[in-house]
Amino acid sequence: MAQAYLHTLFGPRARALQEAAGSRASYARMEAGAETVDRITAKELAFIAARDSFYLASTSENGWPYVQHRGGATGFVRHLGGNCFGFADFRGNRQYLSVAHIAADDRVALFLMDYPNRRRLKIIGHAHVSKDPAVIAALMPSGFAAEPERGFLIDVVGFDWNCPQHITPRFTEAEVRRTSQPLIDEIAVLRAHIAQLERAAS
Repeated sequence: MAQAYLHTLFGPRARALQEAAGSRASYARMEAGAETVDRITAKELAFIAARDSFYLASTSENGWPYVQHRGGATGFVRHLGGNCFGFADFRGNRQYLSVAHIAADDRVALFLMDYPNRRRLKIIGHAHVSKDPAVIAALMPSGFAAEPERGFLIDVVGFDWNCPQHITPRFTEAEVRRTSQPLIDEIAVLRAHIAQLERAAS
């Protein structure tokens, strides 16, 4: 796991710095036996299916890095089989930055965050867009009202799981509501019981 990811991203300078820092031997063992791609497993599939957002990095035509937030309903990133994932691209501000970038250089990186559980999955791959109506329909979240313009398809080359250090837990409104609901229900029961006691005492 992560062998292709590390082997792809480690260049001569990174390896030289690792050598100077004394970490090269450890990373060399991690790279050993790297295949063409890191194969997605059930663990990654479950994590991706539970996400409602991620960050997408691409490179501009003049070499500048660009990071874009992508969000939607939970599970809007769909597994299309093998090492391929996709998501519907909805009509927005019509800047078309990511679309233009991957037309020139299809290499992308994704960060998928699970803030409550302090987990992070990093993915690198090759992206392309599709205007095939069947592909777009397969990527559309059920009942989502936004108008799709295209589908983004990503063929995963490698992935890596990060340690939880420095990931601050954050919670969505739905997660807070779900966690606090048992306490709210208990308070309602207690209030009803107090009201009953007050009626009996009057």
